[in-house]
Amino acid sequence: MLDPSSSEEESDGIVEEESKEVMAPQAGSRISPSRTSESSGGLQPGSRGSSARPSSPSPSAVSEHEKEEVEKLHREEEERKKKLQLYVFVMRCIAYPFNAKQPTDMARRQQKITKQQLQTVKDRFESFLKGDTQIVADEAFINAVQSYYEVFLKSDRVAKMVQMGGFSALDCREVFKRHIEKRVRSLPEIDGLSKETVLSSWMAKFDTIYRGDEDPRKAQQRMTASAASELILSKDQLYEMFQQILGIKKFEHQLLYQACQLDNLDEQAAQIRRELDGRLQMADQIARAGKFPKFVSKEMEAMYIEELKSSVNQLMANLESVPVSKGGEFKLQKLKKGHNTSIIDMGQEDENQLSKSDVVLSFTLEVVIMEVQGLKSLAPNRIVYCTMEVEGGEKLQTDQAEASKPTWGTQGDFTTTHPLPGVKVKLFTESTGVLALEDKELGRVVLHPTPNSPKAAELHKMTLTKACPDHDLKIKLAVRMDKPQNMKHCGYLWAFGKNVWKRWKKRFFVLVQVSQYTFAMCSYREKKAEPQELLQLDGYTVDYTDPQPGLDGGRAFFNAVKGGEGDTVIFASDDEQDRILWVQAMYRATGQSHKPVPPTQVQKLNSKGGASAQMDAPISQFCKYGHADRAQKHGMDEFISANPCSFDHAQLFEMVQHLTLEHRINDSFASLGWFSPGQVFVLDEYCARNGVRGCHRHLCYLGDLLGRSDTGAMIDPTLLHYSFAFCASHVHGNRPDGLGTVAVEEKERFEEIKERLRVLLENQIVNFRYCFPFGRPEGALKATLSLLERVLMKDIVTPVPPEEVKGVIRKCLEQAAEINYQRIKEYATAEGKRREMYEHPVYCLASQVMDLTIQNAGQVATPAKKLEDTIRLAELVIEVLQQNEDHHAEAFAWWTDLMVEHAEHFLSLYAVDMDAALEIQSPESWDSFPLFQLLNDFLRLDYHLCNGKFHKHLQDLYAPLVVRYVDLMETSIAQSIHRGFEREGWEPVKSLTSNLPNVNLPNVNLQIPKVPNLPAALPVSGLSVNLPQMPSFSTPSWMAAIYDSDNGSGTSEDLFWKLDALQTFIRDLHWPEEEFAKHLDNRIKTMSSDMIENCVKRTRMAFESKLTKSSRSTDFRIPLSICTMFNVMVDAKDQSAKLCAMEMGSEKQKHSEIDERIESSVKEMISLLVAKFVAILESVLAKISRYDEGTLFSSFLSFTVKAASKYVDVPKPGMDVADGYVTFVRHSQDILRDKVNEEVYIERLFDQWYTGTMDLLGRWLTERMDQQLHVYQLKILIRIVKKKYRDFRLQGVLDSTLNSKMYETVRTRLTVEEASASVREGGMQGISMKDSDEEDEEDD
Repeated sequence: MLDPSSSEEESDGIVEEESKEVMAPQAGSRISPSRTSESSGGLQPGSRGSSARPSSPSPSAVSEHEKEEVEKLHREEEERKKKLQLYVFVMRCIAYPFNAKQPTDMARRQQKITKQQLQTVKDRFESFLKGDTQIVADEAFINAVQSYYEVFLKSDRVAKMVQMGGFSALDCREVFKRHIEKRVRSLPEIDGLSKETVLSSWMAKFDTIYRGDEDPRKAQQRMTASAASELILSKDQLYEMFQQILGIKKFEHQLLYQACQLDNLDEQAAQIRRELDGRLQMADQIARAGKFPKFVSKEMEAMYIEELKSSVNQLMANLESVPVSKGGEFKLQKLKKGHNTSIIDMGQEDENQLSKSDVVLSFTLEVVIMEVQGLKSLAPNRIVYCTMEVEGGEKLQTDQAEASKPTWGTQGDFTTTHPLPGVKVKLFTESTGVLALEDKELGRVVLHPTPNSPKAAELHKMTLTKACPDHDLKIKLAVRMDKPQNMKHCGYLWAFGKNVWKRWKKRFFVLVQVSQYTFAMCSYREKKAEPQELLQLDGYTVDYTDPQPGLDGGRAFFNAVKGGEGDTVIFASDDEQDRILWVQAMYRATGQSHKPVPPTQVQKLNSKGGASAQMDAPISQFCKYGHADRAQKHGMDEFISANPCSFDHAQLFEMVQHLTLEHRINDSFASLGWFSPGQVFVLDEYCARNGVRGCHRHLCYLGDLLGRSDTGAMIDPTLLHYSFAFCASHVHGNRPDGLGTVAVEEKERFEEIKERLRVLLENQIVNFRYCFPFGRPEGALKATLSLLERVLMKDIVTPVPPEEVKGVIRKCLEQAAEINYQRIKEYATAEGKRREMYEHPVYCLASQVMDLTIQNAGQVATPAKKLEDTIRLAELVIEVLQQNEDHHAEAFAWWTDLMVEHAEHFLSLYAVDMDAALEIQSPESWDSFPLFQLLNDFLRLDYHLCNGKFHKHLQDLYAPLVVRYVDLMETSIAQSIHRGFEREGWEPVKSLTSNLPNVNLPNVNLQIPKVPNLPAALPVSGLSVNLPQMPSFSTPSWMAAIYDSDNGSGTSEDLFWKLDALQTFIRDLHWPEEEFAKHLDNRIKTMSSDMIENCVKRTRMAFESKLTKSSRSTDFRIPLSICTMFNVMVDAKDQSAKLCAMEMGSEKQKHSEIDERIESSVKEMISLLVAKFVAILESVLAKISRYDEGTLFSSFLSFTVKAASKYVDVPKPGMDVADGYVTFVRHSQDILRDKVNEEVYIERLFDQWYTGTMDLLGRWLTERMDQQLHVYQLKILIRIVKKKYRDFRLQGVLDSTLNSKMYETVRTRLTVEEASASVREGGMQGISMKDSDEEDEEDD
């Protein structure tokens, strides 16, 4: 921007260069240099066609075209002139504001994000998700960023918000912050790491991703600079802004700036006073002529005049309150900065008459002593110095200097209240006499400076004393007297008046500004602070006059005349230039409407024939002739000299406000329609200074904002609310400042604006997801609802009934539900078509094939495809409802029930498509259950939608399916138990799966399926379903990851898996209705109890059957099927605790009954197995019973053995029997310990086994109490008892059981028998009841 104080040569060059191209087609017309330079040929359409006449078009067509071009150029020229005139008014508002100031409390606006910047942000987040950045992040943060990227950044609603110009980086950050808050709150607590720390860390990482590789310092500097320009603007910045707004060129601004003297605050204040006086006169003219605007009431006409005068009086008071010393732009150039003060407050005195004491001036004097010349009589080494003083003030002294070189350059600063002060400078030399008390004065000089005195250093001849023999002594010094701000002009004038200055005499005059509206012409004498006489200029008019006869002295005359009283004061100056300056200063002071023109300038204008056009030119044109001439040459004079009171400022303001809003909307800030502080300041000042009605201002503003909103710009509803509230209070007569006039035009326009605003607000509520995406701008939707309630009010006082507001919002939300569902349905359809297109086999062919694929995609929809699309649509429906809850629920806090109705209506629209999709599903298909789980998991957690209309419809739809599914599963499981146990081989599942082929299962998810398949065709009441027969169950290799048991039978494992899967499926349904959920739970657990009981019974029967068919000799080996049956019992007990447990007190019996049933069955199985073990021992004892004493077989065996032993080595009879039994016991123990999974059952079995066999031995020995045991019997029994004791002790049988009474009896009997046999037989051949190492070695 060109500085207003730039050199004239530069500006002259610009002006002269462009002025050469100006071609005036007619005398007296003015063409802008910018317009003529750009389209000079356009202004003269006939000049270009004169050399070459066109042959094809007719003359009428050509003339019509030329006429349109001329009219177009004429309209553009008028528009340009209008903008130039408007810019003049705006410049004056900026140059001297006295009503408004730039607000500092406005919300800071953020920088917009453009389409390119949004794409850059997307790329940065995509790079992070791909791992191309160096940012370290955990999985939770990556998931949050992924969701943010997919849901927010890639949303078409965000792209639309960018297009609307209301999207900023702050919006990005706030949405992400809200997005992660719920995620972080749901994370588990970590010791030493607060969730606030996690949030801060995540936000720091987000900022790093968002910023990318950009230097954060540069970004911060850019943000700081933009924020500074958004807050406070300098005058030059404001000039430049409105040049852009109004399309004003730099050189045009410079010409206007200099010609209007915008850097002269006195001229601007005088301009304001003239404008205010003109507005008062205009009000009087309106009152006299009766040309009032059309008001809603006739009584408002008188009130209108009062409003005009009151507004002008308020402006006068504002101007009066501006300090006279405001600005400080007129300070003189000084060697040292001074401080000027002025007393200007006259509010406490009589406003009609000034006294001499009211006029107080304060001057700052700078006295600089340079050197003394002509000092020859003193010795060169004598010391000299100077003193300086202002009469009535303190005295200052320079440094000492030698007489050969009396130079100082010392400055002294003084303050005085005398307009004509006396400055004394004296030259001294030090006295050499011993008795001298004072230094010797050599000379002095007395000066009487004025603010108009020369500021450069000058030689002054000194008045010598008798002590100085030199005759030509001069001193070089400079006296600079500063001009206080309340002194507007000063100098010597001749004056003569009727009441003051009654003698024609030359006096020193000062024009003093006491306040903004009070000026006084004061005459002063030397050394006096108060004026000798003064003339208050209120009501006077100054003008040039001819020389008065009889008044000797003075050359250039002017006078001041007071209207009405005829009081005239004649002044005369010594030269013409001084007179012009005095008249100019007094013209500004009087505030008169008449503009004095110097006689010399009038003669010049008359000679040019333009006096009539230029008599109204402002006096400012004649103070700087160069600027005025250039302004006149370029057609600017008409804009400068135009009377502001003669313009329709309402229309002009509407234009400047419209252009300012357009500039604001298109700048780099997401303003949402809010003006910047500088723009608000200028518009406020313009309205106040030019009397633009506030209602008109806000109505125009509302119209512009609504227009912008219609074209797609994002406008803050709070801003609309402010302006609408102001207009409503004005039109309805409820203004805070009292009743005011209301024009018919204002009321009609307000009603029109109100209707437009209502339509806009309802449309925004209908499209709230798209007008306020993700709740941005923050609080905008809530403000929209509040504004709608205000718009629906009939007047400013009577509130609108809540039901009426509720009805309007309800209707809007109903439409919103339909629109939102239609859009997500279209999105889902398009997404499905794109997916089918990508899967099409000819996708890579020509584009025509792809287009055909898109058109034909989805025409044939199978039930499975329809269900898949419905599930995808359900996901979108849930996403929309969740976003509404997250981002828009707070705005509808007062209408929560309406949002619930909106959601229900939205879901009801989806229910139509959902019902249609479910109707075409096969009755044998259960693939629709995931749809129920998806919807129900969302609805049951929503307080308002849980068990709502749609939720109940969903339950009613799926309840029969669930019941039917459970019925079929129950019958299927029962049949599988029956068939499975019929052909059950009781081999453990582990051995079965080890024989299966090794097959790699692709992507097996180690989770129980939510919906188990029905394995068989079962007749259900009234229903016939043909399902394939259930194959024999074989557990896959990954089943071990699900169940801990791996030794059960195939049938039992199949049963338990199906029961668990069924219960998991029912549990995961999370049925919302408590009664039905409880019924399902009880039924499933009752069914599980019955099924497990049946399994236990069948296992018990199979166990008994298996033992019955097995051998009773020591060759018996416990089969794996026996262990499998035990394991089935173990699994049944474990599964019953999980599958049959009920919470209700009375229903706990089911669980206890099945537990008792299992326990009794296990006891029976242990008893049966122990009986089997006892029977085997009985068979062993039966074999050795043949050696009982007294039997024939015993004697025969003994004789045979003895006889044979003489010839051959006969093996020990009976040891193979004992070894066979011991081997059987040990093998059985190992099998049971290794294969049975329940330790308690094993311990119980071993205890009963040991006890039962020991009791059998005791009874057998008791029966032979009177008989002596055969040696072979004794050896076998000793070996069996000792091995049994030791083996069962190693298996963990307690000592209390091992050392039972029966064992002690048996041990004692065998010990006694051993002693007898040793005596009788001569030894036991190493077999004894005593423990020995040899036996241990034999065992090994």
